[in-house]
Amino acid sequence: MTGLSRFERPVIVQVGRHGSERVVLDVNDAAAILLRDIGRQTEKSGIAMDVCLQVLRGKARSPVARRAFVAAALEAKILRSD
Repeated sequence: MTGLSRFERPVIVQVGRHGSERVVLDVNDAAAILLRDIGRQTEKSGIAMDVCLQVLRGKARSPVARRAFVAAALEAKILRSD
């Protein structure tokens, strides 16, 4: 299942108080950041989490999750590179 959850291109986000950059390679990385680093639940972060879970269940594909994650990261102002 790991191959199916991998993003075609990594997403770079900047998280934490000291602004460390993280390279998000797959749905698992994205879900962890959505849970831990995007503090408040927004509509876009909720959608992104739902899509990540769907990918892990085999009900959606990783490009959909990547787009949803990028939208949530942009909204949270942590997106550095798409």
